[in-house]
Amino acid sequence: MDNNIIICDKKRFEEIKTRIANSGNEKIHVVSDFDRTLTKAFYKEKKVNAVISLLRSGEYLVKDYALKAHSLFDKYHPIEIDSRVPMNEKKEKMQEWWEKSEELLIEFELDKKTMKQCIKDAIKKDKLVFRGGAEEFFQILKKENIPLIIMSASLRYLIEEFMKQKKVYSSNVHVVANTFKFDKNGKAIKIEKIVHILNKNEIEIKDSSVYNNLLKRKNVILLGDHLGDLGMIEGFDYDNLIKIGFLNENVEDNLEYFKKAFDIVILGDGNFRYINELLEELIS
Repeated sequence: MDNNIIICDKKRFEEIKTRIANSGNEKIHVVSDFDRTLTKAFYKEKKVNAVISLLRSGEYLVKDYALKAHSLFDKYHPIEIDSRVPMNEKKEKMQEWWEKSEELLIEFELDKKTMKQCIKDAIKKDKLVFRGGAEEFFQILKKENIPLIIMSASLRYLIEEFMKQKKVYSSNVHVVANTFKFDKNGKAIKIEKIVHILNKNEIEIKDSSVYNNLLKRKNVILLGDHLGDLGMIEGFDYDNLIKIGFLNENVEDNLEYFKKAFDIVILGDGNFRYINELLEELIS
């Protein structure tokens, strides 16, 4: 096995795998973060930023937008990463940050045309790149009709557009992310859903048509690159759960935390090879 793959409790993991495999494909669904989980954290030795940050480059909305958006980032990001801030206060501040960020996008007249062009440019310039093997991962899930729930603090439209342009968006994929209401010209006019890193969980989709399907699929594979991504499964009554964490950087500082939280840890901005092999094993 690749030295970058760590199975934290092999005996327990084999037991979970056996139970899931014996239950059948129709009992499985996958829940995943997007940025730096499905996508690479680094590409050509450069850090890949979150998809929403593409809009802050100054290339797509007037310059004042980028300045104001970066100002919000500078104010709230230190709170996000400060472990000394109490969780209830941190959640409140993250909600505040995302509300202000999305109000800013409406103020500066974000529209679908701009977002499509932003994604097109990001693909052309390699600013947003799927992990190796991720596209095969999508194909396996599509072939077996296994639901993939993507939960992200980014914009739903940007994620869906990226997947459409990469030709991996299909009916089994459901994106839970920040959502706007658009007018007839495709301009964002109202915030419909706020999702930030500390409020992502599967209960967010309880009112959607896919939720009833998930209730019949209580064997879950969870993918994330942040300890906060474990909240994606909060409130969901699963039978078996495999948690896979991508530890992209600061391995020495974070490895022990990841090993306690996840069943499998993939180091060094790794690819999807092991995950695809695991999927094939579970559905064979």
